[in-house]
Amino acid sequence: MKRLFGRVTPVVVLSLLGLWLLLNQSLSPAHIVLGVVLALVLAWTTSSLRPLKARVRHLGTAALLILVVLKDIVQNNLSVALIVLGFRPLRDIHSGFLRIPLDLRDPHGLAALAAIVTATPGTVWAGLSAEGDTLTLHVLDLKDEAGLTRLIKDRYEKPLMRIFE
Repeated sequence: MKRLFGRVTPVVVLSLLGLWLLLNQSLSPAHIVLGVVLALVLAWTTSSLRPLKARVRHLGTAALLILVVLKDIVQNNLSVALIVLGFRPLRDIHSGFLRIPLDLRDPHGLAALAAIVTATPGTVWAGLSAEGDTLTLHVLDLKDEAGLTRLIKDRYEKPLMRIFE
């Protein structure tokens, strides 16, 4: 039995079950049972697509990073709203691409960094070099390249390295 379901993680099963229940908008016993069965089958059949397992080493750092990201999302939403609503003159907006050298190598950490950067309004992950050592971002309002590089490395990359490496 362990060999059959060895790669099925509870987090994946619970996430799929939660998604099933949300999509069906029902907590009936039949939906719960069907959701558990579907979640187990989907988690098992797709387990070969996840060859690397993520290892979270510092849960406290992860929790703190989530709070930092939420704060940055709110702040950047306000900044982008000012631009979109026309409260800042377009001539003062300087969008562009920024290349950031990375020390982070863990694929789960890089995926988390991509999600963080893209979820933060005003920045979009535009690419990763073939060597995996340089991140390219598109920034809506690129005022201070060195400052934004330091911010990404200090606020996001360093905690992700502590979490995953």
